[in-house]
Amino acid sequence: MTTTLPPQAAPTTTADPVAPRTRRLGVGSWIATGILALVLLAALVGPLLTPYDPTDVVGLPSRAPSAEHWGGTDSTGMDVFSRTLAGTRIDVVIAAMATLLATVLGIAVGLGVGMNESRRGPVGVLARGVSRLLDLLQAIPVVIIGLVVVSFFGTSTPTMIVALAVILMPIQARLTRSEVLRVRGDAYLDAARQAGRHELRLIVRHVLPNSVRPALLNVSVILGISIVLTASLGFLGVGLPPPTPEWGSMIAHGAGDAAVGKWWSAAFPAAALCVTVAASSVLTHRLTVDRTS
Repeated sequence: MTTTLPPQAAPTTTADPVAPRTRRLGVGSWIATGILALVLLAALVGPLLTPYDPTDVVGLPSRAPSAEHWGGTDSTGMDVFSRTLAGTRIDVVIAAMATLLATVLGIAVGLGVGMNESRRGPVGVLARGVSRLLDLLQAIPVVIIGLVVVSFFGTSTPTMIVALAVILMPIQARLTRSEVLRVRGDAYLDAARQAGRHELRLIVRHVLPNSVRPALLNVSVILGISIVLTASLGFLGVGLPPPTPEWGSMIAHGAGDAAVGKWWSAAFPAAALCVTVAASSVLTHRLTVDRTS
């Protein structure tokens, strides 16, 4: 007599359906985070650690990098490394303040336009007019807007901040407006209105918290754009007046020297600018992917 054994079931593993999926930052993200941390540290304490005064002539002009001058000297005899380190504070502070102002104004404008764009009467007409104005501002090249603002109000740190905020505010406003248009028609808001809730309270407690996420996620992008625009205005000669150590003006001043082989006066601020913006872009992309996936 033959005895047949029942087949053994293969072991199975069951994934926990409620276990959260976690993501780890890659090597590139950690490098970008470290670079941005160093940039912020340089902006905070860098000017206090410069080997030489960044606005004084400290050596012979156009000296190559050496143990005495790590970044060499420019055509006027100022220390390139000290000026690049001191310029970090100027560019980062201007960009950070402009980003903050552009984000706050953009969220406020986008919220107001999104909530009132479909209304009748003067309020609706004003909201639609502001929406078209935002489209117009985004259609004009950003550098031209910066040149116009600076030419009217002069070159100073507050003027640069306002100019960059005017340039970048429409981006944040349109992101917020798109979310407001999606949120404002939700059923729970209609139910709250029928229950007698005040419109302003609904906006502050429900519409605003559910509409600002895209603008907040876009802050790092705006910061990188602000740094590039600050340097661009300085490169065009409409930024902060010399001998202020600013990356864009340093690159413009050293471009002529680089053409005859004296590359260091433009290379150091250009490298600082590129590394800062690249690190911001890499980290922003990673954070955006993690949020949307």
